[in-house]
Amino acid sequence: MFNKIDDLLRQLNECRPLTQGEVERLRDEFLIEFTYNSNAIEGNTLTLQETALIINEGITIAEKPLKDHLEVMGHKDAYFYVEKLVKDKVPLSEKIIKDIHSIVLLDKPQDKGIYRRVPVRIMGAAYEPPQPYLVPIQMEQLIAEYDEMKKNRHPIERVALFHLKFEGIHPFIDGNGRTGRLLMNLGLMKEGYPVINVKFADRRRYYDCFTSHHQSGGNPEAMTQMIAEYVKETLERYLEILKMRIPKLPI
Repeated sequence: MFNKIDDLLRQLNECRPLTQGEVERLRDEFLIEFTYNSNAIEGNTLTLQETALIINEGITIAEKPLKDHLEVMGHKDAYFYVEKLVKDKVPLSEKIIKDIHSIVLLDKPQDKGIYRRVPVRIMGAAYEPPQPYLVPIQMEQLIAEYDEMKKNRHPIERVALFHLKFEGIHPFIDGNGRTGRLLMNLGLMKEGYPVINVKFADRRRYYDCFTSHHQSGGNPEAMTQMIAEYVKETLERYLEILKMRIPKLPI
């Protein structure tokens, strides 16, 4: 799978680049779908169309909670921040993670960028997050491990394992899922891969990846496979778009 993905990435990098307008159009379409799906996984009730109206037009959807609107705006702004981090080549750190979380948690200013101070349980999960006093220690270790993984893991596996461990630590009182999926895309983009969108329709498989990881003693294979499939799908889509622009492009 990795060989196929890296070959597709090579093909994409060798293609004539998209125009700025085309890049922005594709980015805007992705942002709407990514924001909708990531928020929906966490219980947001806005539809894809409603999410698009809020992002593009700033329209308030009648009879939908203010919280849901703020989650859309927070996620959008956090994604733009992630893009800037990639452009500026800012290394991952606890501060960056807290900054992303602060933007995501627009609806709960009292909890923004603050590690949780109470124990939590994840309903239906096969594991229990660490006690709050262990969170800062484990987050520091996770950042160090992530850097160390560069030596012996493929970038996609590295991103998958980081995501699994981050969500296992569950460092914040709320917003861990949205923050974690933004961090996942930060990791992929910094390695030259396209952004991916974990779909709401795939949430059961997504949750099962965490169960598999914890029940297998830390094996990230299930999450790695899921992320790899999303990356491959996205690369093939971009190449197909370029094929339509450049008829002689070999696919």
